[in-house]
Amino acid sequence: MTRFSCFLFVISLLAGASSPAEESPVRDTSRRNLQTVEPADHGRALVNPQMGWTMHFYSNIITNYGSKLEPQDTLDDFPGLSCVYLRVPWSFLEPQEGKFNWSLLDTPAQRWIDKGRQIALRISSTESWMRWATPEWVYAAGAKGYNFTVGKGVDENGPFWEPDYKDPVFLEKLDNFLAAMAARYDGNPNVAFIDVGSFGVWGEGHSWASSKLPFDYESRKIHVDLYCKHFKKTLLAISDDFAGPQEPGRHLPITDYALSKGVTLRDDSICVQPPPNSWFHAEMAQEFWPKLPVILEHEHYGPSKKRNAWGDGSLLLKSVEEYHASYMSIHWWPRILLDENRDIIEKINRRMGYRIQLRKVVFPTEIKLGEPFTITSTWANAGVAPCYPGGFVAFALKNEQGGIVAAFCDESFNVRELAVGPPGEAPAKTISSTLAVALKTYGFAPNTQPGACDLYVSVGMRDGTPVLALPHENDDGRRRYKLGTMQLLPASP
Repeated sequence: MTRFSCFLFVISLLAGASSPAEESPVRDTSRRNLQTVEPADHGRALVNPQMGWTMHFYSNIITNYGSKLEPQDTLDDFPGLSCVYLRVPWSFLEPQEGKFNWSLLDTPAQRWIDKGRQIALRISSTESWMRWATPEWVYAAGAKGYNFTVGKGVDENGPFWEPDYKDPVFLEKLDNFLAAMAARYDGNPNVAFIDVGSFGVWGEGHSWASSKLPFDYESRKIHVDLYCKHFKKTLLAISDDFAGPQEPGRHLPITDYALSKGVTLRDDSICVQPPPNSWFHAEMAQEFWPKLPVILEHEHYGPSKKRNAWGDGSLLLKSVEEYHASYMSIHWWPRILLDENRDIIEKINRRMGYRIQLRKVVFPTEIKLGEPFTITSTWANAGVAPCYPGGFVAFALKNEQGGIVAAFCDESFNVRELAVGPPGEAPAKTISSTLAVALKTYGFAPNTQPGACDLYVSVGMRDGTPVLALPHENDDGRRRYKLGTMQLLPASP
């Protein structure tokens, strides 16, 4: 077959049900010989931006839960894993003032980044199992705080220490640390999100397992503001427990404030208690999910089972539905969690985050070079959350050697606009894209030759670069999906 040159020329891109002839001066002459394809959803997990499973490689304690993984083991068998979560005390990263141990994060991070995955971070300043989560040198510099005993609260002889979260020395040193952290990670495309982790035991925004002191709204706000000061590009998340672990309500002052600053919600933790107290803040999540991806963390799997709080796993799926969640944690030894919950994990993967489906596409079997043709496509989002990164529908024609003959992107429709619905009830959107190959209206066109071409569809950037994985077969390895074949006919004389 003649080698094809690659070229893009979009004559008109139209969305909606109106006739292309009504909105374009060019008549579409390709109404004959149409073919219809209705791609099936293959049902498998997708790895896409701003969604997926987050694996607790470090869960405060360094040995939980990535310590049993060999350096080359990135859990490729865990369906839908998109992110490795690194949660450690501040003192582990800055053992001496201004001297940093970033390798603690970078070593596991690079394993997953090499596989095209991301990381997420939380750095805590109070722990219930070690005294100096805040570095001891901060205390030596004059930072005020409280000794405490877990379960008792403030205790002069307590083995653990919690800072006064408004203390000026503590805040000065924390400010410096966050500046150094932001220099490495703010705007880094390998970072999915960063938790506001400097307030409360385990970074969860409460003190019930530490000093039991009733820290005020202003104290919490200071920490939200510090993170927003330094992290201007990367998504930030605040634990629901900042508002109170069991405090009901859709609008609570600190979470409303966080949302006003573009900080999303993270629920720590799902399935700590048996039903009906499996979670407390699904109502609050309704303020967040239409705008930002909501993150869920389930309780450590082993203790949750022992308390009869886990059940058969269906509660986890229910939480995804109620919170419209985009992320869910892997908060245990990952392969044990997978082996014992494979069915529910597969069900979650078909709903968590977004799932952009091509329901139907109609296109001509043959077109003439230089003349317009129309592709009509119907789309739906079968997930629980909007497609936050968005994306535009694109089509590409390839020759028998796999070379791109023509590429088109319909900028009139962004899949971010697709509404979500209950399972099996996602509303669909139909668009009509009127395109042309090698149009000579402006006096020039590429030397495109007649012949057979395969038609591919993708969703991604405005220039036609694919970004999103779709739940369909016939992927070309670049997130383009083959729909069928079109014949390019010679141009009319």
